[in-house]
Amino acid sequence: MSEHRNDSFDELVRRALHAEADRIDPADALPEIRARAHAQRRPASRRPWLLTAGVATVGTAAAIGAFTVLPNLNNPGNTANDGDAVAGSGTTSTTAVPTTGAGTPAPSKAVPSVAPSVAAPEQSVHNAVVPVYWLGQQIGATKKSTARLYRTWAKVSGHPAEEAVRIMTTKQPTDPDYFSVWRGAALNAVTRTNDKVTVDFKQLPKATLDADVAAVAAQQLVYTVQGALNDDSVPVQITQGGQAVPKLFGQVDTSMPLGREQATNVQALVWIDSPDQDAVTGDRVTVSGVANAFEATVNYQATNVKTRETKKSFTTSGQGQSFSPYSFQLTLSPGTWQINVYLVSPADGRVTDTDSKSIVVK
Repeated sequence: MSEHRNDSFDELVRRALHAEADRIDPADALPEIRARAHAQRRPASRRPWLLTAGVATVGTAAAIGAFTVLPNLNNPGNTANDGDAVAGSGTTSTTAVPTTGAGTPAPSKAVPSVAPSVAAPEQSVHNAVVPVYWLGQQIGATKKSTARLYRTWAKVSGHPAEEAVRIMTTKQPTDPDYFSVWRGAALNAVTRTNDKVTVDFKQLPKATLDADVAAVAAQQLVYTVQGALNDDSVPVQITQGGQAVPKLFGQVDTSMPLGREQATNVQALVWIDSPDQDAVTGDRVTVSGVANAFEATVNYQATNVKTRETKKSFTTSGQGQSFSPYSFQLTLSPGTWQINVYLVSPADGRVTDTDSKSIVVK
């Protein structure tokens, strides 16, 4: 084949290009470029669909925040807080004002308005298992008035946090080692917005407590409400008749919502989750719970109430110096047994924290 098969076609293309070039007038384009740049700086030239999308996004977020869907609480394995997470005291969120590099306010921009939060009751549940917290005397504490939080479980139907608070304020804990200073309180309702939970009382306890006990008692309510909601970050506002209460138990400032205190400051360092108080079991008993133990060492002792037969040893939790699970097994003779799980101070060997359960072995 010839290597110049397209010479005629190429010649036609060259002629067409020359003809097109002859028609171009090389005028000065600088004025047009400046005009285009000036037009692009005008706010009206911004793409309107971006602003529309931004407004729609903010509106959707506000709608989602206005409603809270409660998780399935029927699993007793749900824990209100078995860790050391800290939820700081509740604050009112504000919108930051943008600034320039020199610290002066930047030009204002249109901000879509967001509808104010509307308090709404919880969603109802049926036969849900929720945590209820109680106070217990801290064994080995330097102050006699020191108390710690202990968790139990309760099955409720209706509004979970509201029902949990009713149990905490009106019922007696099944474990005789636990107690509540909320007796005499009359709950009105528990409502929630997207930034806090409000627990409104018809009547609050009138007792004045030691400052340390009062602080833990306030956290008893916070832990119970947050545990029932399965949300340990939402602050809790305590009111009476819809009005903020300046001092709870004569000590705790509740004019602002209360956040969750660090677990190591208010929670018992060892719990027995199973078996329950007064449980009837077989001869093989599995004891399980949560502990925050030095070097993960958890001590225990089981004593037959009648014969005084005793079994004493130790186990280890999942991790030392952190709330983590432990478990051990016992083979027990028939009768009533007292099981004590406790921690020992590495400094002087004294018992620092304990929890106990009485069971009946068949």
